[in-house]
Amino acid sequence: QVQLVESGGGLVQPGGSLRLSCAASQNIFSVSTGGWYRQAPGKQRERVALITSYGSTNYADSVKGRFTISRDNAKNTMYLQMNSLKPDDTAVYYCNAISKLSNIWGQGTQVTVSS
Repeated sequence: QVQLVESGGGLVQPGGSLRLSCAASQNIFSVSTGGWYRQAPGKQRERVALITSYGSTNYADSVKGRFTISRDNAKNTMYLQMNSLKPDDTAVYYCNAISKLSNIWGQGTQVTVSS
């Protein structure tokens, strides 16, 4: 079973930047759609960004122009570069890899945007 492990979360001031990483135990992102999701306290989990196996990307309106999803197939790692962070971006961020055969989630990493 492939495992996903997120890292890079933390506390950052408004306007700051963070880069999240999602490391896979096996080659998964080249054959799956990778995604970043987030869940704030008291809210439903929402999709933040997707990247297909072909490299096409899609973003939630709330993060367009500020976040960038990417992946490095050689390192089995997916990234989420987050710039111009806002307090509303505070949430637990989860990575996901989905294909016809599997739907795998990481354990999540906390991102807190506060002064």
